[in-house]
Amino acid sequence: MTAIPILLETPFDVIHNGIIDEYLSKAQSYPWIVTFSGGKDSTLVAHLVFEALLELPPSLRQRQVYFVSNDTLVESPLVVKHMRGTLEKILNAAQIYKLPVNGRVTTPKISETFWTLLIGKGYPSPNRNMRWCTDRLKIEPTSTFIKETVDANGAAIIVLGVRKDESSTRKASIDSHKNIGNTNLTPHGSLQNAFVYRPIVDLSTDDVWEFLASHNPPWGGTHSELIKLYREAAGGECPIVLSQEEAPGCGTNSSRFGCWTCTVVNKDKSLQGFVDVGKTEYQPLLEFRDWLVEIRNKPEYRQVERRNGTVTIKGGKHIPGPFTVEARQMILRRLLDIQTIYGSELISQEEIDLIKQIWAEDLIQLHSKKKLSGNILIKENQ
Repeated sequence: MTAIPILLETPFDVIHNGIIDEYLSKAQSYPWIVTFSGGKDSTLVAHLVFEALLELPPSLRQRQVYFVSNDTLVESPLVVKHMRGTLEKILNAAQIYKLPVNGRVTTPKISETFWTLLIGKGYPSPNRNMRWCTDRLKIEPTSTFIKETVDANGAAIIVLGVRKDESSTRKASIDSHKNIGNTNLTPHGSLQNAFVYRPIVDLSTDDVWEFLASHNPPWGGTHSELIKLYREAAGGECPIVLSQEEAPGCGTNSSRFGCWTCTVVNKDKSLQGFVDVGKTEYQPLLEFRDWLVEIRNKPEYRQVERRNGTVTIKGGKHIPGPFTVEARQMILRRLLDIQTIYGSELISQEEIDLIKQIWAEDLIQLHSKKKLSGNILIKENQ
């Protein structure tokens, strides 16, 4: 008598079946928001969700799914090109297969972009003690989309490609959140009526790469471009960030794909990696980023007062205010020179127009203060 082999479920079979069960859950039918950064983990989640939708008959594809990416507008050029290109392929294929899928790339408001704040308002280059960029460029744009989706539907499910294996910090964060009842959902820490589903939470990094290398994406093509991107950059991606709790993944040495302007890290390893393999067009961007770090704390480039007119003293030491208008003008000139050398847009004309408007307002205010100060001095001398 021949023994019948027992087929054991692989971790990916369990995840696949779990995604289908969760999608078909009768307990709730809120839309899914699949966060897609273009990195390996979010690509795997996108692959598995898309595959699950294809497997279901049209009559059961009732839940709306949004694939949402974030572009800070200063993303590493190769990474943002890959992210946008892959998202376009996903949405085109979804349309062909008539899947209930839509997509969105969230971006910061023009008044909150990196260049508007740094060159326009003179915010000093971000560092670990003053990381003003994450909330404005990453958290707020995507959180706004999620809030709008929640308002329209009562609630929403955020499908995240986070794993315990990423770091001890991420494992502790995941373990601190408890599921709701017997479901796979946890309430989001800061977004009301938004719930988080983490389908690949227990996979290892090797699991992720083995799957991507041996399975072609259901929207067509291969994952070879993504694999090449990581190989050349020798780094990981800055994930979609939805709260300050998740922000430590932004601007750290363990998260090397991110903004090319990032002055929080000591060295931009991913962009340097691209340069090292022959993509020398990115060398001027590296040099500009290093220059921003270099001029940050030079007193001749910083105002004495903060933008609100106050002077800050901490521990008997003066904390300088924003970049002077002259320094901001210098930064813009250098950026435009770099843009000409690079050959592609690094700052939009809309940003430049707003920046010059902010400068004009600041100079008028500065002139008024000097005039007032002069009048007071005259009165005191009389």
